[in-house]
Amino acid sequence: MAKQKCVLAYSGGLDTSVMIQWLIDTFDCEVIAVCGNLGQKDELEGLEEKALKTGAVKAYIEDLQEEYITDYIYPVLKAGAVYENKYLLGTSHGRPLIAKRMVEIARKEGATMVAHGATGKGNDQVRFELTFMALAPDLTIISPWKDDRWTLTSREECIEYAEAHNIPLTVSKEKIYSEDANIWHISHEGGELEDPGNEPLDTVYTKSTLLEEAPDTPEYVEIDFEKGVPVGIDGERMSSALALVEKLNNLGAKHAIGQIDIVENRLVGIKSRGVYETPGGTILYAAHQNLEELTLDRDTFHEKQKLALTYADLVYDGKWFTPLREAIDAFVDSTQESVTGKVRLKLYKGNIVPAGAWSKNSLYVDELASFDDVELYDQKDAGGFIRCFGLPMKVEGMRHRKEL
Repeated sequence: MAKQKCVLAYSGGLDTSVMIQWLIDTFDCEVIAVCGNLGQKDELEGLEEKALKTGAVKAYIEDLQEEYITDYIYPVLKAGAVYENKYLLGTSHGRPLIAKRMVEIARKEGATMVAHGATGKGNDQVRFELTFMALAPDLTIISPWKDDRWTLTSREECIEYAEAHNIPLTVSKEKIYSEDANIWHISHEGGELEDPGNEPLDTVYTKSTLLEEAPDTPEYVEIDFEKGVPVGIDGERMSSALALVEKLNNLGAKHAIGQIDIVENRLVGIKSRGVYETPGGTILYAAHQNLEELTLDRDTFHEKQKLALTYADLVYDGKWFTPLREAIDAFVDSTQESVTGKVRLKLYKGNIVPAGAWSKNSLYVDELASFDDVELYDQKDAGGFIRCFGLPMKVEGMRHRKEL
């Protein structure tokens, strides 16, 4: 009788490096390792060979970078979604794509199980499992960290297990950050960062320049958008979304753009401290908002800001494949019909300073914005408007005086 097959979300990092053999021993199954290439670069080197040597029967290294940017990052960018005012959701919107590809490979390989290495204290467990539930409710989900048969209860114990089984690692007991890197960002958690009273060490930053070492001369960049989607830099139309993000990453990293230190509220109820680097993404968010300020009317702009909070929660909470996210996307796409134009920004030592914005769809009218009387606006009309607008407050004030 053929063995069951399990598709494992494989990164080659600490947790998944020790899980292949554990899955084989625990479930007597064949393990198929799947790694989504979202732009983690050096981490992918030798990954297929490593997975096969540690027991996997197959290893898929899937290049998902372009799909990740166009179908996951850009919708979140257009929505203006930011979690708790700081986090640009760099890990959050990568997980549903990886999980979706795992389901596709599970169908192709005839697998009955899917597994991931996310811990029971984090957000990624939810993001993976909700995607599995939405796209393949018939598959059995294995989460070793929540399984009673999993006896490795700390990262230190996982390291000792790996060393005992000659599994090569890129972490050590001296530097034990939990990191997630992709084309959009890199996150750093653990180690001395677990104490919010500790300032991050300079060695934490690996994607961008230290603020003190950023150039002393500012640099300008111009970004072209079409219907809310970035398409060009400094007058040059980019060949792909990947090329555009990579170019902005290099520019932002040079000027220490996009470094944040946050104590965020995880979905599971735990506060977690993390350091994130999102150089190119931070530039794109600033540019996109500047263009929307020109092209969206007040009511639409304000309603979109409200929905951005909901959208950020949906993405953070792993609810990508939901009717509500799709419905908000439809609203956002409608608002982006007019968001075409160019934005200039000045980058200087971690700061992004607006330096101009232009759009054929601009709602900014010079003569209306001036202090001069113009045909379009009669200042005397404001008197009646204010009397009507403030009437409820006036009535409330009259009642209050009577009470006094």
